[in-house]
Amino acid sequence: LQLNISFPATGCQKLIEVDDERKLRIFYEKRMATEVPADPLGDEWKGYVVRISGGNDKQGFPMKQGVLTHGRVRLLLSKGHSCYRPRRTGERKRKSVRGCIVDANLSVLNLVIVKKGEKDIPGLTDSTVPRRLGPKRASKIRKLFNLAKEDDVRQYVVRRPLTKEGKRYVFSR
Repeated sequence: LQLNISFPATGCQKLIEVDDERKLRIFYEKRMATEVPADPLGDEWKGYVVRISGGNDKQGFPMKQGVLTHGRVRLLLSKGHSCYRPRRTGERKRKSVRGCIVDANLSVLNLVIVKKGEKDIPGLTDSTVPRRLGPKRASKIRKLFNLAKEDDVRQYVVRRPLTKEGKRYVFSR
């Protein structure tokens, strides 16, 4: 089983292969969005708390929140549902999804670190990945840079490159 662990504070994520069944036993019979202490994964995970955010089974079917089973079911999905993107307006489709309860026959389990532990994990909590795009709305820019109402927001706008025909990069205003 692979654990896809992400840490939103730094923007990093890491894929860890875990073969030991006893380490994974803490996740079994738990539902999605459950917070689980990650201590049994190893000594470096002492004090960490992770939230189960999803996963895929061995055949690649995704877990769906709200389906209270550990098997696979076929649901009629429409616009707004997870696990489905309609190609036409009003289109619905019956698709196979996995239930939201973690079981042994998953290939990937997605976890999000909720509480940081004592030690740093290399490649996950020690380095930061900068966000690619800043906020567009003026009030959100003020909130990000702690600006007052009177301050000029225009200096703090993160410019996005626009490609035009024949030119390299033109920054949008």
